[in-house]
Amino acid sequence: MNFTRSFFASVLGTLTAFGLLFVILLLIISATASIFNASTGVRTLSDNSILNLDLNLPIVERPPVFDEIQSLFGLEEEVLGLPNILSAIKIAAENPKIQGIRLRSDFISSGWAQTHSIRKALKNFKSKDKFIYAYGDVFTQKGYFLASVADSIFLNPVGALEFKGLASEVLYYKDFQDKYGFKMEVVRHGKYKSAVEPFLENEMSAENKFQIHTLLNDIWSTLREEISISRDLLPETLDGIVSSNKIAISEDAVSSKLIDGLAYEDVFDEKIKTRLGLDIDEKLKKVSINSVNSTKESYDASIKDRIAVVFAKGPILYGEGSESIIAQGIFVETLEELSKDDWIKAVVLRVDSPGGSALTSELIWRTIEKLKKSKPVIVSMGNVAASGGYYIAAGADHIFADPLSITGSIGVFATLPNVKGFLDDIGIQAQSVETHPNALGYSPFQTLNKSYEQQMISGIENIYDIFKERVIQGRELSPEAVENLAQGRVWSGKQALKLGLIDDLGDLQDAITLAANDLDIEDYNVIEYPKFEDNLENMLKGITPSLELRNPLKNLMPEQMMLILESNQFRGPSPYIQTLLPFELRIH
Repeated sequence: MNFTRSFFASVLGTLTAFGLLFVILLLIISATASIFNASTGVRTLSDNSILNLDLNLPIVERPPVFDEIQSLFGLEEEVLGLPNILSAIKIAAENPKIQGIRLRSDFISSGWAQTHSIRKALKNFKSKDKFIYAYGDVFTQKGYFLASVADSIFLNPVGALEFKGLASEVLYYKDFQDKYGFKMEVVRHGKYKSAVEPFLENEMSAENKFQIHTLLNDIWSTLREEISISRDLLPETLDGIVSSNKIAISEDAVSSKLIDGLAYEDVFDEKIKTRLGLDIDEKLKKVSINSVNSTKESYDASIKDRIAVVFAKGPILYGEGSESIIAQGIFVETLEELSKDDWIKAVVLRVDSPGGSALTSELIWRTIEKLKKSKPVIVSMGNVAASGGYYIAAGADHIFADPLSITGSIGVFATLPNVKGFLDDIGIQAQSVETHPNALGYSPFQTLNKSYEQQMISGIENIYDIFKERVIQGRELSPEAVENLAQGRVWSGKQALKLGLIDDLGDLQDAITLAANDLDIEDYNVIEYPKFEDNLENMLKGITPSLELRNPLKNLMPEQMMLILESNQFRGPSPYIQTLLPFELRIH
């Protein structure tokens, strides 16, 4: 018995020692990597350099942050942060050693508003008497929209170009629900609140068709106008190319003057060499986004004034929050801390969200109202800032949106999953015992209680009135005007400007610049928030395979339905009442 105890004690002691040794080793490696990274300093570039802007990688709103251990072992994900892309283009425009940009945007993954921000930065780059050459094996329509800003565009001789106009497709589930007994009980308010329409009907309502059609036409007008200017083609000519479905093979893209020529990539590089005055056998001096950004210090410790950029990305849910989920936990705490930080002179809130929990939206809105008493709050809208995303933005001192942003959707609804039909089919019956007639409230296993449904309607109408009041106060609009703009309808950024829902068209940098100008500060540091803790678990995730199993439903169910189900996991006051984008809108 003593031998057994001693044996297991020895094993436990050995494992503990190895564990401590491993942690110490990680800390040493992390410290070494920090010293190594700090010693690299600001880089310099060679003359006649070219910024190699390859955008065929995942593009995210906030630059990914990798710890020193991941960097040392080369385990960083191949992900591009939008601010990093824009920063590299801006620095390259001012750096005399960089003569041009070599652009690849075949399958660009960014949203339309993000892509438009990149295109705007590239236009500014060209204004510095520098050139952009674009190449693609296959250009998607979004990729071509970006590439059209280039001085010259070349396509692989056996490649393809997509140029077809815009479309959005919505799936409807009523027959599926009727057949399998899994359904969403729906309570909604607002003529245009069609987020739940797919659960009620088999076809699109006239109201939903109208708003989607209007939105697509407005976005297309922006794309057509900018391509028209860059390619020196009439808007009517572009519409004619689209309507006739003229681009079938690569030669059609040349004859239609959408691109300048067909070439393989090595020949394309030779054309850049010719533009630079290099011999064909000389090597192009291509520099990466990270290399260009490293030529300039991102933070100056001698400057005390700071502008905070708070990235609010993802659905709005009740809870703690993360890099991809907006919740009251981390975001309320962050905003409260910024209000007390005297070095933070202004806060720019970057919103990219379809909305979600009405309760969380109100909690964040309230925190922003308190923050405004100590410093200005400016909103920059990304691809989407709709419903709850607009709710948290409405009270800001100034709101920017891209012309291609999707915003508005001032409306409220509730969805309650119900599986009674499915349980009936497989022979399962739910029974309950109650002290009072409505004690059970809502149950996914029984028919929706009429009294509970009426309670939900009252809650929805109350939140809808509060939502409108937030917009009335924040945007200084009349109740009648807000009601006409509300009812769940979505708008493009360009439409929102005309309607008074936003103040200006612009991107994140425009919002930061306005904050600095209004405060009359020329030198400042930009600090990104929220800050997420680097703990041992997160560090280990970077160097070990994750043992976490992903929810298999996410591979089978529509994104909007999964968001609704995730929101419903919160058991608190009115968990089912949502301020969410009216439909899963994917423009392609």
